[in-house]
Amino acid sequence: MPASAFARYLESQHQKDLLRLITCGSVDDGKSTLLGRLLHDTGSVPEDIVDAARRDSLRFGTDGTNLDFALLIDGLQSEREQGITIDVAYRYFDTPRRKFVLADTPGHEQYTRNMATGASGADLAILLLDASRGLQPQTRRHAFIARLLGIRQLVVAVNKMDLVDWRQDAYDRLVADCREAFESLGVPSLAFVPVSARNGDFIVNRGAAAWYRGRTLLEHLEAADTAPDAGTELRLPVQYVSRPDASFRGYAGTISSGRIAVGDAVIALPSGARSSVREILTPDGARATAGPGESVTVTLADQVDVGRGQVLAHVDAPPTVARGVEADVVWMTDAPLAAGQGFEFKFAHRYVAGTVEALVHRVDVHDYSRSASESLRVNDIGRVRVLLDEPVALDAYDEQRVTGSFVIIDRVTLATVGAGLVRSTSTGRLVATPTAIGRAQRAAQKRQQPFVLWFTGLSGAGKSTIANALEQALFRRGLHTYLLDGDRVRQGLNRDLGFGELDRRENLRRIGELARTLADAGLVTIVACISPLAADRERARETIGADDFLEVHVHASLEACESRDPKGHYRRARAGTLKGFTGIDAPYEAPTAPDIRVDTTDVDVEGAVARILAHLERAGRIGASADTWEI
Repeated sequence: MPASAFARYLESQHQKDLLRLITCGSVDDGKSTLLGRLLHDTGSVPEDIVDAARRDSLRFGTDGTNLDFALLIDGLQSEREQGITIDVAYRYFDTPRRKFVLADTPGHEQYTRNMATGASGADLAILLLDASRGLQPQTRRHAFIARLLGIRQLVVAVNKMDLVDWRQDAYDRLVADCREAFESLGVPSLAFVPVSARNGDFIVNRGAAAWYRGRTLLEHLEAADTAPDAGTELRLPVQYVSRPDASFRGYAGTISSGRIAVGDAVIALPSGARSSVREILTPDGARATAGPGESVTVTLADQVDVGRGQVLAHVDAPPTVARGVEADVVWMTDAPLAAGQGFEFKFAHRYVAGTVEALVHRVDVHDYSRSASESLRVNDIGRVRVLLDEPVALDAYDEQRVTGSFVIIDRVTLATVGAGLVRSTSTGRLVATPTAIGRAQRAAQKRQQPFVLWFTGLSGAGKSTIANALEQALFRRGLHTYLLDGDRVRQGLNRDLGFGELDRRENLRRIGELARTLADAGLVTIVACISPLAADRERARETIGADDFLEVHVHASLEACESRDPKGHYRRARAGTLKGFTGIDAPYEAPTAPDIRVDTTDVDVEGAVARILAHLERAGRIGASADTWEI
């Protein structure tokens, strides 16, 4: 092809709009066959694939020696052997008018969660009905999930019309049944078309039924609205902070909605940091503006603290920042969901721990009625109230799909157990009531300045030993103190936690909250725990407050720590009986700029305590010598 002709072809493809669609409905209603016929009749399947499907039709086919069109879609061996769809199969094709992404979703109730996954990114759903069987419970379930997930266009393909001899009265009766059943769903665009997927009637080409004069299925797809359902306000969830050197800091992510331009005033939530856009970088170079679906790296005019999981938005149209969420949930695992359970919740690129406070109702997919329930079982749909441990930037799902949805993760297995769609938000059910006695009054009573010393370092570096000696020295000076040792907290407050990644994060989150509470009580608080990850220590700093947080790095080489091995942990880790031990098979991220650094390979306990006390005196945190701090 000449270069100019090829360029014109690329330009024509670029200008076509894109429709994302799914097929859904009950098992054996013919979804895979319909999609296979659609691809075949639009000339979108290479001949070698068709030839292979013809050969497989002799082994797995359901239509004698004829081509089984479902085999053009069902790719898993188990799917072909059982004659059902299990996984979500994605296929791509185009016509002179537009491009399409097809998702063939399972019809069997066992794989409802797979159907929900496929529907989450679709603009339109083709809902199949078997004309000889009529509406099935799974048909109703899929229609409800499609609408729940924000699909506004539903085309009901009444399939297997050849099994009822193409009788118009049978078709009209099914159309009436569907309109009555789906009325409460409030589908903005509901259309119907009679088809025979096996024979190809009214899919791409017209059929023999003279009484039907409406559009074919393909004509419905080409006429469908491709305008995004999401809102028009800017939402850019930050996926990655690009920091190749000290001179560059960029915030990378995919724009989920709205447009961003150089010079725009933006806010990062939930942190609340504000700045303006300095530049927008794309794979094709710098741009003045970018829109939905584009992957960009944005730099800001100010050095503000924006991390992964924050959401960039325009200052005058931000999302809601909330801890309380009311959401519709599709439950996806065998273990039931009940009130009081704790999970990890993933919002865009942000992971937050939280608790399911209450089940508001469960939906009966047969008639869409709502009833009280103590639990949700696998494939159930219901509304729940969630209280998060930290605030998150959120939108209602009907307004913004990306920032209005989340997945629920089991803390122990790390498996995805549910999907949620935000319906409303709040600051959280629990509201702190101001106390009559404030932090300043408590500090004045104790004649000292409260703060938190956070000791971090490898096991065996000397954190607990130095922390204990430091507390004694402060106590002798008349200061009111409290020491939170990692092992002691593990045996009490956090004894319900294990040593997996999520439990370790939760352990440090709780210690941070407790340290803040003790500081609010006016105490000088000392925390001694490994806290190996910089992100967890930074979260503790945010919880306690940067002005009250002092990071103390107790350093010793791994070899030195291993030679001391006071608890025998290194020996067990080297033998393979202790997994995930920091420094051996789990990382330790040493602080790059701690407030205080003590190297226990060249200073003893007395010298370490003296160094820390001297720093606190210079910083005005404590009085010199035996003097106590006075407010």
